[in-house]
Amino acid sequence: QVQLVESGGGLAQPGGSLRLSCAGSGSIYRVYAMGWYRQAPGKQRELVATITRGGITNYADSVKGRFTISRDNAKNTVYLQMSSLEPEDTAVYYCNADIIMVSSSVPFTYWGQGTQVTVSS
Repeated sequence: QVQLVESGGGLAQPGGSLRLSCAGSGSIYRVYAMGWYRQAPGKQRELVATITRGGITNYADSVKGRFTISRDNAKNTVYLQMSSLEPEDTAVYYCNADIIMVSSSVPFTYWGQGTQVTVSS
């Protein structure tokens, strides 16, 4: 069984920084694209950033220049460095990954349970 576990969420002041981590574990054969999504109260879940296995990144316009996504393939881990945080960044952040399990030949999309990020004075 494959699991994704997020960490690093919490409370930050406007202009502050947080670094989120998401580690995959279990019978993983290969991890392809990984990403971060977020969902604020009363809003639909939205894409924040994605990164391919080769390191090609994509960001939502609202976070460009402020957030940086990265990954460590050896650790099956994806990170989200968040800087210049704004109250509008407040949301539950979820990581996801397209993964092929050792016992499978097809990929499946996995989701973490989410970590709360609150930006407030």
